[in-house]
Amino acid sequence: MSDRLVAEFLNYLRVERNASALTIRNYRADLAAFAGWFVEKTKTKCDWLRLDSFHLRGYLVHLTERKLERTTIHLKMSALRSFYRWLVRTERLKQNPVVGLTLPKLARKLPKFLTIQQVEALLDAPLKYGDTVAAWRDKAILEVLYSGGLRIHELVQLNDDDFDMLGEVVRVRGKGKKERLAPLGAPAIQAVQRYLDLRGRSGPGPLFVNMKGGRLTARSVQRILKRYLIAANLDPSLTPHKLRHSFATHLLDAGADLRSVQELLGHANLATTQIYTHITPERLKKEYEKAHPRA
Repeated sequence: MSDRLVAEFLNYLRVERNASALTIRNYRADLAAFAGWFVEKTKTKCDWLRLDSFHLRGYLVHLTERKLERTTIHLKMSALRSFYRWLVRTERLKQNPVVGLTLPKLARKLPKFLTIQQVEALLDAPLKYGDTVAAWRDKAILEVLYSGGLRIHELVQLNDDDFDMLGEVVRVRGKGKKERLAPLGAPAIQAVQRYLDLRGRSGPGPLFVNMKGGRLTARSVQRILKRYLIAANLDPSLTPHKLRHSFATHLLDAGADLRSVQELLGHANLATTQIYTHITPERLKKEYEKAHPRA
């Protein structure tokens, strides 16, 4: 019973929620870890439909006693929370035993981001390697990530026909199969056009390809970014997601409203976007100069 329910849940995530392979792998591991703890603790088989909040609270105590990071505890409990929400939605259960469970509070961490000058140095780095297909492909990748605020998995899924050059937008497939149109600035459009001119346009297919013509992977994009971070004398450990953080921060610093940034990022919940409302020194100085009578 238990294994069948978990298998059905993971298939639901894959087919209906369009969850990534990494998410599915992590959820499978987290659910298996709970089942293993339950068997060891109770000496009985883990029957998901008979568990109650007492068992789940006991597991939370177990995770806390292991001195795990609070973020790790939240991630492990997130798998159980999603699983039981699905069990209730599919009418396997009437009540969700996870509801009411209090998790340790997370310390609010501000997202790391690049300054505008650092972004410009990064975006200029590829063309130092010449006027080649690879250089323009890499420049187009970095420009699109920053100009559109895309996630790395959204970027590698792009196809040639997702770009509307005249409308200066790109069709993005986000989480949960949701699509949105992301506007792109002139430098990003020009970089993509130059890349396609050099690469050749062979009909519909993946936009960003490797030297063999296959679709680039997220790992390949991470390696590309690291190369140019080093070339621009920036921290090579920064991830492609930091360009997304920079995109949101720079928009808000320039006066964009939170709702607009939410739509541009493809966030379902405004609370997710609110992590970007931190006050940067630049914004603080602008507000001071605008408001103080003796600035």
